[in-house]
Amino acid sequence: MMNPVFQTVKSLIDDVESSQQEAIEQAAIACANAIENGGMLQAFGSGHSEAGAMEVAHRAGGFIPSKKLVEPARGSYEGIEGVGTNFMKKVDIRENDVVFIISNSGRNPLPIEIAIGAKNKGAIVICVTALEASKKLSSKHSSGKNLYQLSDIILDNRVPEGDCGCTLDGYDSAICGMSMITTSVIIQAITYRTAEILISRGITPPIYKSQNIDGGREFNEQLEAKYFDRLYRI
Repeated sequence: MMNPVFQTVKSLIDDVESSQQEAIEQAAIACANAIENGGMLQAFGSGHSEAGAMEVAHRAGGFIPSKKLVEPARGSYEGIEGVGTNFMKKVDIRENDVVFIISNSGRNPLPIEIAIGAKNKGAIVICVTALEASKKLSSKHSSGKNLYQLSDIILDNRVPEGDCGCTLDGYDSAICGMSMITTSVIIQAITYRTAEILISRGITPPIYKSQNIDGGREFNEQLEAKYFDRLYRI
């Protein structure tokens, strides 16, 4: 019997490729501008969406001027209003930065308040969300808005409501979450296009090498020195 996960993933990736090209281009231009102008790529995801933020920041093949925002409670209070607002008072986000916020539902106060805080600091906010599903969900924030309504650029991961993409005979609910698969593909497509734009501008992309290859760690540390004052701040 054929495992349906493979066909589901292929279909979703085809859907993302055909539907998200314009948004990917917008995001890549924003990222290239940020890097060219000395800004940082920052990323936040609460709960399992933290995996999406990890695709943006501090990984082999990704950009060195990048960091993952780590809220101290690790999202335990993402449904409580005010937590994100208080957190953002301490976060180093600046005008030339791009902030990726990954949230499948986009309805919880924590990512919403991080988006608001980042915009107030002058950064460009890019969300990765399940757009059609999010449009059906009411906000849990007093603003009445979901994440996509507060973002400058919207990337739709194209997963169905509830994230799960497969059905199984004898079980009454869909299974197999798909959002991190398509989110990862979107982030890597942006990474590639951003690097391409930087090269076209005569700029060598500052990209991490794997620390598991000879010379990788030394290469990374040499480039990190340029951004050291920002890489290790909250």
